[in-house]
Amino acid sequence: MKIVRHTAPDMRQALRAIREQLGDDAVILSSRRGPQGVEVTAAIDFDAARLDSAAAAPETRVAAAPHFTSPAPALTAPAGEGSAAAMGNELKTLRRMLETQLSQLAWNERSRRNPVHVELLRELSEIGIAQDLADHLVGQLPDGVDLTQGRRFTVAGLSQYLLVTGDRWLDSGGRVAFIGATGVGKTTLLAKLAVRWILRHGAQDLALIASDTVRIGAQDQMHALGQLLGVPVHVPDRFDALPQLLARLSRYRLVLIDTPGASVRDAQFEARLAVLGACAPLLEPALVLAASTQAGALEETIQRCAPLKPASCLLTKMDEAASLGGALSALIRARLPLSYVSDGQRVPEDLRPARALELVSQAVQLAKTSGAAADEDLLRRRFGKLAHANT
Repeated sequence: MKIVRHTAPDMRQALRAIREQLGDDAVILSSRRGPQGVEVTAAIDFDAARLDSAAAAPETRVAAAPHFTSPAPALTAPAGEGSAAAMGNELKTLRRMLETQLSQLAWNERSRRNPVHVELLRELSEIGIAQDLADHLVGQLPDGVDLTQGRRFTVAGLSQYLLVTGDRWLDSGGRVAFIGATGVGKTTLLAKLAVRWILRHGAQDLALIASDTVRIGAQDQMHALGQLLGVPVHVPDRFDALPQLLARLSRYRLVLIDTPGASVRDAQFEARLAVLGACAPLLEPALVLAASTQAGALEETIQRCAPLKPASCLLTKMDEAASLGGALSALIRARLPLSYVSDGQRVPEDLRPARALELVSQAVQLAKTSGAAADEDLLRRRFGKLAHANT
C-alpha cells in the first residue's frame, strides 16, 4: 500500500493532485485544515498480484503494511487461501469505509461551493428523478443562477428531455398493438381510444383484434366492447397467426390490438414479442406502463421490450402513483416517446395526450402534496461519489 500526504489551498486542488499521483483507485485516509490550506492523506490499495504474493509470503505481507497501528487478525493469519481471502475482505471493507468518507468530503465541499446546486439536487430527488439525470440537469445550470431561476431551468430541461408524440393515432389512424405486463390496463386503454375515435370519425374505419387468450374472459370483454360500439372484433386462431389477420384488415384506418399480459420474465412473453416483431411492417408496437410501478420494474420492462423497438409508450394509473419522477426518468433514459396518459377508469374521459411540461409540473406538485423529503445522508450517498468523480 502506498500512502502520500498532500497540502493544497482547497480540497478540490488536493484531490486533483492525489488523483494525478495515485490514479482513480486512490482512497482518502484523513484530511484536516492547516495554516497552508487543506492537508489530505491518501493511499492506494494492494493489487491482485501483490495480494497473492502476500498469501504465499507472510513476512512480505506484514512488511507491506507498516502504516497500520493495530493490524487486524486477518493480516496476521497464517498464509494460505483462507488468509488471502480474509485479507481481501478486510481491504474491501476498508476501501468502502474510505470511499464513504471521501464521498462525504466531496459532498461537503460541493455544498459549500454550490448551495443552489445542492438545493436543486434535493428537490429533484424528492420528485423521484434518477440521480444521474438530476446531476446532469444541475450540471447544465448557467453560472450565477439563483434558486428560482435554477428551478425554472431544471423543469424546462426535464420537459425538453421527455419526448411526446401528440394525438397522432386519433388524427391519422394506424395499427397499434398494446404490449405490457399483466394488470397495467391495456384493455381499458384500448376501449378509451376506440370510443374517442368513434366520437371523432365514426365506427366505419375501426376494427379491434382480441388476441389475449390467456386472461379468462378477455375475449368476451372485447366482443362486448365491439357490440357496444358497433365495430368488428377479430380473433386470430393463434397468436402467431396475427400477421395473416392484419393483412386482411388493410381497409381499416385504425386497428387496435389487445395482446396477452404476462410477467416480462416469462418465456411466453418473449415469444409473443418475437411474433409482434415479425409484424413490424404491418403494426406499431406501443408499450403500456403503469405509473404506480416502481422505477426499477419500469426500467426492466422497457429493457426487455427494447428488441421489439416500441415506437411509443402509454402511461396508465397516474391517479395511483405516489411519485412520477421514476417513470419520467425511465422514459427519458430510454428515449421512449410518450403518447397518452390515463388517470382513471372512466371511458373515455380519463385519457389525454401526453404533454411534457404538464407532466413535469404534475410530478413536482405530487411530491409537494405527498410530503416527499430527501435528507442530507441520502443526498450524500447519492451524489457524493458523483461529486468526487467530477472533481
